[in-house]
This record gives sequence, C-alpha cells and structure tokens, in this order.
Amino acid sequence: MAVAGRFLLRSFSHSSSTATSTLQEIASNNHKGTAKVVLKKGKTQIFREGSPMVYSGAVDRIIGRPPPKTGDIVLVADGTEKPIGWGLYNSVSMFCVRIMQLEEEAIGDPLCALNMEKLVERRIDAAVKLRKNLGLPSKNTNTYRLVNSEGDRLSGLIIDIFGDVAVIASSAAWVEKYKPQIEGCIGRLDAITNICWRRSTEILKEEGIDLSNLVEVQPSASTESVKVVENGISYVISLEGQKTGFYADQRENRQFIRNISEGQRVLDMCCYTGGFALNAASGNATSVTGVDSSSPALELANQNIALNHLDTRRISFLKQDATLFMKDALSRNELWDIVIMDPPKLAPRKKVLQSAAGMYRNLNLLAMKLTKRGGLLMTCSCSGAMTQSGKFLSVLQGAASMSGRKITVIRQAGAACDHPIDPAYPEGAYLTNILLRVL
Repeated sequence: MAVAGRFLLRSFSHSSSTATSTLQEIASNNHKGTAKVVLKKGKTQIFREGSPMVYSGAVDRIIGRPPPKTGDIVLVADGTEKPIGWGLYNSVSMFCVRIMQLEEEAIGDPLCALNMEKLVERRIDAAVKLRKNLGLPSKNTNTYRLVNSEGDRLSGLIIDIFGDVAVIASSAAWVEKYKPQIEGCIGRLDAITNICWRRSTEILKEEGIDLSNLVEVQPSASTESVKVVENGISYVISLEGQKTGFYADQRENRQFIRNISEGQRVLDMCCYTGGFALNAASGNATSVTGVDSSSPALELANQNIALNHLDTRRISFLKQDATLFMKDALSRNELWDIVIMDPPKLAPRKKVLQSAAGMYRNLNLLAMKLTKRGGLLMTCSCSGAMTQSGKFLSVLQGAASMSGRKITVIRQAGAACDHPIDPAYPEGAYLTNILLRVL
C-alpha cells in the first residue's frame, strides 16, 4: 500500500497558523505544487536534530494535490505546518522521506533549497574536501570511501574510489533518479577515468524500484579488476566482488595489525582477498595463514602475494570453511600469537540478532582457543544490528567463559576516518573491531 494512501490528503492551503519560512517562500515562488509532509505531535525534534529518515509512523498527514510520487521533492513540516526542512519522498518505502536540508541550512544556503541537483554537487564537493583534509588520496593510498551515505548527508549513496575508478553504490530511489547528476559530479574529478554503478537490488526493491527497467552498468573488460595501493601495500581488486569490491573501512585496523606483527605467528580467518594477512606479512610476521571459503577471493589474495613480492614460505592462503579449519587446527594443538576473526555480515537485520549472536560466540570461542595464552585476538562484526545493539562485548565474554579463557580489551575501533558517522543517525555505525588479550 502506498504511503500516501495511509495519510489524510488535502489541498495545499496557507493557514493562519503557518508561519513564513525560507523554504515556504521558495516553494511558493519557484516550486508551486510542492507537497508538504506534516509530522505528528512529538515527532519533530528528532528530525530537527538531524535524523534524515522520516519513517511513515511519524507522519500525521500529507498536504498537496495530486499526492507526491516517489522521488518528488517535498517539504517536511511540524504540527503547525511550518517547514523544518525538505527532502525526497517515497510512496512505498517505510522511510517515506529522506530529509536533505533543514530550514536553518536553507537560510544560510538558499541556492540549494529545494534544488537536488545543486545540493548533490555541494555535498559531493564537501566530501572531496574532507577526504583531502584527511590526506586522501596520497602516494601511499589511492583507495578510499569518498561518500558515506548519511555520514556525508547523502543518504542511500556510497562512492568508493579505487585508483582511477569510482564505484557508485545505489540503495535509494532518489539515487537512481539523480544518477546523471551524480555521475556528472564524479566525472569531473581529475583522477577518475571510469565509473562503475552498482545497485543494492534487495534494498531498491523495498524502495519500490522496478529493476527490470534498469540497465546495470558493468565494468568494462579493461576495468573488471584494478590495482590499487593502501598504506603502501598493493592489491588487485575485483569490481564484481563483495560490496563495492574492497573493504576500505578496515584500512586503519589493517595498519595496526602490520605494526604489531613482527616476529609473530598470525592467523587471518575469513581473510577475503588477504588484507590483514598481507599487512601482517609486510610487518615481518614469522608466518601468516589466511583462510576463506571463497575461491575467487583467494585467487586475488594469491595475486596480491606476488604483487607485493612477499615470501610464499611465510604467507599462504587456504580454502576451507572457518569452523572446520579451526576445529581441525585445535585437534592438532596448533596455536597462534595473533588471530584475526573478520566474518561476513551475520546479522543483516535485528530479527536475526539472537541467532547471529550464537554464531559470533561459536566462531570466537574457537578463535580464542587457537590463541596462545597472552596472545591477541582481533575480532570484528560488520553487522549494523550487532554494533548498534552494544552486545558484541557480552557475546565475546560469553565465548571466553565457554572456552575457559580470560579476555581483556586492548583496543576498540570502528571504520576508518573516511567513513564518517552522523550522530543524529547512529544506525549508520556498523563496524566493530575489538582487540583482545587472551589469557
């Protein structure tokens, strides 16, 4: 059922209770017919404070005839019908508006008010400037996240840079509508020569997008894989790999492993294309073993060994199920000085959090048993539901108790600095990285 059908729709009127505002004046002068989404009493403050996602349960009524369609610009107003901001409407999604600009911001930057093309350009320019201030790109790192959805105030849009290739990940209806403008902004960046468009198909279906009408932009044969450098280590990246092809979010955590690996025996579980393992080997670990169940990922991992001229007697990758490998290693009484556990997303939604917690516990129980007493376990969760629940540490404590080991927390981290999080939208936090001492 369309969102618009669940609310009272009536003709737009300038009632005496509606105070004038910059957004109202712009809508009246230049955007006649702009619908207004009026919030329920008591539901306004969270959006005034910056939360961009207006869920359908927060909406009291929609003013405007005809009703807005998916992708239309709408005003978002408080109970007195005074606009607090504007955003993009969706008639199908549980998030019926993604707020793009607040009233106070429109006062300071009226050129972007109710102008999505201008706003996209302004926000991407700001994202580029932030990364430059963070030292990205540099001669040692040319792979990073340029736009991080809500963290860069472009909810539903992710852009990762891999050398001269930009991978644009779309997970919102508005991103599809403004695809030409987004590509135009990215195409003007000096270093970018290729753009790859990747769609989060399941999320876009929930957004009401008919994917049968969309043509997926696949990388050309010459850019199916690219070579990049991160912290001085070279990688071959498949643009058809998981997510956008590479996990730039772990960059700073990989560097940390590199710094502490000298003289250590290191095990990298769920190693994907070898990010942590390559850093450990480059940090002069005595031996490094990477384990993953994906043949394509391990093929790239082995290419990365050669690309970095690493000694294959000190680093190797094995194709095996993580649980089976760890149980087999325990049966041989093998132990490692440093163990890294970075499994794929086990809790994509809150409703599976309990079962996912059991999987995290069992994996970490085995990983703790494989860690020498006094050794280190770096364990991760990339599940937003787990990170936002705050329960990951208690899961780890449960694993320690079951394994007969004692743990202490040495370091807690999240995604790298090019993955900003808006505190008004804590749901944007997804990665947890915890370094434990295992006794």
